[in-house]
Amino acid sequence: MKFKKILLPFVAGALALSLAACNDDDKATKEETPKEETAKKDASQEEAKAPSKEELAKMQAKLDEQQVDKSEIVAVVNDEKLTGDKYNQALMSIQGQMQQMGQDPTSKEASKQIKTQTLDSLVNQTLIRQKATEAKLTATEEEVNKEYATYEEQVGGEEAMAKALKAQKMDKETLKEQIAESIVFGKYQDKVAPAKEVTDKEIQAYYDQAVAQAEGTEQKLPPLEEASKEIKGILEQQQQQELFAAHVEKLKADAKIELKI
Repeated sequence: MKFKKILLPFVAGALALSLAACNDDDKATKEETPKEETAKKDASQEEAKAPSKEELAKMQAKLDEQQVDKSEIVAVVNDEKLTGDKYNQALMSIQGQMQQMGQDPTSKEASKQIKTQTLDSLVNQTLIRQKATEAKLTATEEEVNKEYATYEEQVGGEEAMAKALKAQKMDKETLKEQIAESIVFGKYQDKVAPAKEVTDKEIQAYYDQAVAQAEGTEQKLPPLEEASKEIKGILEQQQQQELFAAHVEKLKADAKIELKI
């Protein structure tokens, strides 16, 4: 859903983190038998850079230290109490995203940033859910199953999904509940911040900027005729994200929010 660009996705981030951990052994096995000698060297170099099990365990212990008690009240949003279990879900998502970007989420500075970002994300999620409930927006079973199948395919199939869920101490039904929430959020975004029509002039300007950035590089861009549809989609999404971000800020300004940690 488009709202994921605005709000940090609990589900996607958590699964991405666990998938990386679950697939470490499989990846190493595949790299041990390359078809060519150069591939073998690359695999050896990559394996040498990979952290050991002890290092991974220490990293995970540091990540776990940032969690709070599941029953602890971390914030109150419009008289709704938010507990540590939801906070920890958001926390793991943000930690995973930082790791994917090559950043260390366990540093002192990063820990403070993550705490602030996690609370902000959790508050945003709660405000949107509250408003979506008021608007009586729901997700059908068919919509949830379709989205779940997409996640399962991206992760690598049913077995890989089971590993990812196990690593996150999550079951299939919990994941589907989170997917249902994400679908509702997407519907709410479409309701309050519908995408505006993109003009040919805006598409041309975006393309010209891309061409200018590609100058002096080996990157070759397709003709405007071929790229216009994709550019239009990008610009529509950008506009919608900006509108929705402004809407969320308005919700926060009008809400009663109390942070407890």
